[in-house]
Amino acid sequence: MPPLCARCGAPTVWPVSRCRDCAGRRLSFASARAAVEYDEAVRRIVGGWKERGLRRLALEAAALVVDSVPRPEAEVVTFVPPDGDRRLRRGHHPAEQLARELGRRWALPVELLLARTGTSKRQRGLGLLERRHNVRAVFRAAGAAPARVCLVDDVYTSGATANAASLALRKAGAKRVEVVCFARVVR
Repeated sequence: MPPLCARCGAPTVWPVSRCRDCAGRRLSFASARAAVEYDEAVRRIVGGWKERGLRRLALEAAALVVDSVPRPEAEVVTFVPPDGDRRLRRGHHPAEQLARELGRRWALPVELLLARTGTSKRQRGLGLLERRHNVRAVFRAAGAAPARVCLVDDVYTSGATANAASLALRKAGAKRVEVVCFARVVR
């Protein structure tokens, strides 16, 4: 694995504590890691998983994550909650499937710690600032959060969703949030 930014997990030429993607940003998570780069082939896999109901891909995604991402120092695994309309249309939620399988493999409990306060536009196609604004206050904690939480999502694109969800967990008492995703967009 190439050197990574210690904070956001972006590939770097040499190890750095913060890279150009996350330097100067106030991030609510301690670290973010992903198993694979979100390239064209992975985009098609994720599309099949999310939009065509290929649920068994969660098992393969979890296997790749476990093989390439260190087990987080967490008490519990949670996931970015879905938009209700998208979950109804899809009939499943990939981030939840991935979280449940990772919890099983890492022997960690999986709990729903977050809820959406409303709907938001799809992040796909939005610019970086639009993404941040779109999810700024869309999450709230469902109750008190444990001190150390692993937050799971399927794809890390700009970090806006991970940051907004982590902020809600921090406000609910989490001291450290580690983000784990199947894939990461590399700019």
